[in-house]
Amino acid sequence: MTGGGGASSRKAAGVAALVGPVFLAILVIVLSQRPSGAAFAIAGAILAVVVVSDVVLIMARRGVLAAAALAMDAAVIVLLATYHAAPLQRPAPFSGALPPASPPPEMAAYRIPTGVNHHSAAFGYRGGSFFERRDFTMTAVLVRHPGGDLLIDSGLSRSIAEQLRLMSLSFRLLTNYELRASAAEQLDAAGYDRSRLRILLTHAHWDHASGLRDFPNVPILVTAGELRFIEDAGPYTQIARSTPNPRYEVYGFEGGPYLGFPASHDFYGDGSIVAVPTPGHTPGSVIIFVTLPPERRYAFVGDLVWQLEGIRELEERPWIARGSDLNPGEVRENLLRMAAVAERFPSMRIVPAHDSRGFEGLPRFGSGVLPR
Repeated sequence: MTGGGGASSRKAAGVAALVGPVFLAILVIVLSQRPSGAAFAIAGAILAVVVVSDVVLIMARRGVLAAAALAMDAAVIVLLATYHAAPLQRPAPFSGALPPASPPPEMAAYRIPTGVNHHSAAFGYRGGSFFERRDFTMTAVLVRHPGGDLLIDSGLSRSIAEQLRLMSLSFRLLTNYELRASAAEQLDAAGYDRSRLRILLTHAHWDHASGLRDFPNVPILVTAGELRFIEDAGPYTQIARSTPNPRYEVYGFEGGPYLGFPASHDFYGDGSIVAVPTPGHTPGSVIIFVTLPPERRYAFVGDLVWQLEGIRELEERPWIARGSDLNPGEVRENLLRMAAVAERFPSMRIVPAHDSRGFEGLPRFGSGVLPR
C-alpha cells in the first residue's frame, strides 16, 4: 500500500510539475491584461503546487521528468522576463528648433473621455507592475478651429458591446472595458453642430474607431496606408469595417520634415495641427502635433506607446503586447524619435491615447463648454 501510494504521489507530482507551468504562463498573461484578486490567488496556489512537485521529483530521483519540469519552469521565467524593465538606448537629443505655428486665438481643445479598459501597468510597458492597476483611457479630443473642427479618434461607441462580438473569444475574455457616455452623446448633449466636424484617426484599431458609427456622414481623415489596412480584412480592424457607409478622406504627407520625422501634413496651413507618419503599430499610424494659443504644444502619439513611461523611460510594450504591432522595429524607431523630441522640448505635453495623465492639461468637454 505504501509503495503504491508513493508511486501515485510521484505520478501526481509529475503531472503537476509539467502542467502547472502552462497554467502559470496563461495566468501571467491574464494578470497583465485583466488583473483580479482571484487570479492572483490561483496563480499563488499553482506556484506552490509546482514548487512542491519539483521537489518531490528531484528527491525521488526522477531525472528525466525532473529535467522536463525544470525546463517548463524556465520557460515561465523567460516569459516573466519579457515584462521586466529593459530600457532602450537613449537617442541623441533632437537638435532642431520648434516649427513655427500661428494658432488662431479662438482655437481650443477638449478631452471627451468615453470609457476605460482595465489593465495592469505590466501590460502597458516593460517594467510596469502586475500589482498596479491601470485604467487605459478611451478618450476622443475635440479641437476647435475657425477652419473647421477635428475630433482626434472617436472613443468607444454606444454600441461597443455589439461591436465586440466581431472580435475573437480570447480577445473578448481579456477585454475588461467600462463604457461611459460616447463622444457623440456628449457632443449632442451640448448642442454641438456636427456639420463643421471631421474625425482624424491616429490609427484604426477597435478602441480608436469604435465611435465612428455614431457619426454618420462625418468625414473620416486617414492616410492611404491606414485605409488599405482597414480594407484588408484583418482581425484588428473588424470594428472599423463595420462602420456603415464611412466617408473616408485620404490625406498625404506633402510637407517636409517635422521635428525629426521625415514628412508632414499641415491641416490648416498655420502650423496649428500637423500630422507626421509613424508606421509600425499599424501601416498608417500618425502622431498629431497640436499647438494651442498662445504657445501650448501637444503631441497626440496614438498607440506609439500606451503609457507615458514608454517615452519617459524608453520602455517598449512587453513581448505579448507587441503582438498588436504590425512592425515592432518601426515602432521602436519612432518611439526613440519621439523621445528625442520630448527631451529637447520638455514643455511639450505627450499624450498617449490610453494614458489619462497625458490628457490632464486639457479641459473636459461638458456643460461649461458652449457650442458655437
